[in-house]
Formats: sequence, C-alpha cells, structure tokens
Amino acid sequence: MPDRAQPLYLLLGEILRPHGVRGEIRVRVLTEYPERLPQMPQVYIGNSPEAPADRPFAIERARVQQDYALVKLSGIDTRDQAEMLRGQFLMVETKDAVPLEDDEIYLYELIDMTVVTEAGDALGRLMEVIETGANDVYVIDSPEYGEVLIPATPEVILSVDTVTRTLTVRLLDGLLPE
Repeated sequence: MPDRAQPLYLLLGEILRPHGVRGEIRVRVLTEYPERLPQMPQVYIGNSPEAPADRPFAIERARVQQDYALVKLSGIDTRDQAEMLRGQFLMVETKDAVPLEDDEIYLYELIDMTVVTEAGDALGRLMEVIETGANDVYVIDSPEYGEVLIPATPEVILSVDTVTRTLTVRLLDGLLPE
C-alpha cells in the first residue's frame, strides 16, 4: 500500500465560538505547540486539512489558556464575522509547520502503517488516531479481530519504523477481544 499523501495543512485548533464583540474566536487547541500560535506568520480557516483554504489570515494576537486559545485574526473584526467561522479548523500549511525532533512524526504519517506484535505477528493496519485527553488511541483494522483500540502509551507502542511503515506493539491483557 502506498504512503499516505501529505495533507495541505496541519490542524492547529477547532474554532468553537466567538469571544467578545471584536472578532476574537475561542479555539480548542489541537497542536502540541500552542505557545507558537502568536508567532505564526499566517493561518488558514477550513473544514478539512485536505481541502484548499480560501485565503491566509494573519494572527493579530493569541493567548493560550489551558486547552483553549483566544485568537484575533486580521480582517475578522465583528462577532458576526467570528460566528461564521464556528466549527471550522484553524490550520497551518504543512510546509510552515513546527519542525519536529528526530524521534517525532506527524500523526497523519501513522495512518495505513502495518501494526505487528512484539512477537512479529501481523495485527492489522492503523486506520485512525483518536486524540483524547490522557493519551491518543490508535484504531487498528484487524482481519482477525475487527476493530482494535490500542492506547498510544510507552508500554504498548514499542517502535515506529517510518522506513518499513511498521508499528510494533505490546498487547497488554484485555486489548484484544475474547
């Protein structure tokens, strides 16, 4: 199976609602680096990281509060304009994303990886990553077990090989259906 195509954009956050009357928006943060929002040269608004966005927006100001950010975009100056953005995503072009450390990869790169157990048995393909508060959960499509949910914790995820596109896991008790 070929590598998954690189998306046009990476998600920074989901726009929840307007904040105040001057065009500021409340954003649920989806990036590992929310502190870099104020330094972003430009961001895009859209419904999907795979679809082209209309135009870039400059960030006039942004402040992060726990899992949320309050963001003021250039050209969005009223509550009504901010309301029109509700439910869309705040994104950055993939080429402008924060460079990763040598041992890090983007979540989209995990999709379609072959998942094997530490004993070398094929488990299936990673189909989706569910981001939760505690840890991510990998959704594996297994020919033998159907849909298998694997927590992305150090005890379970032993290695990720981007060259062979293989994810090696340790199956803890209870992870596979009976």
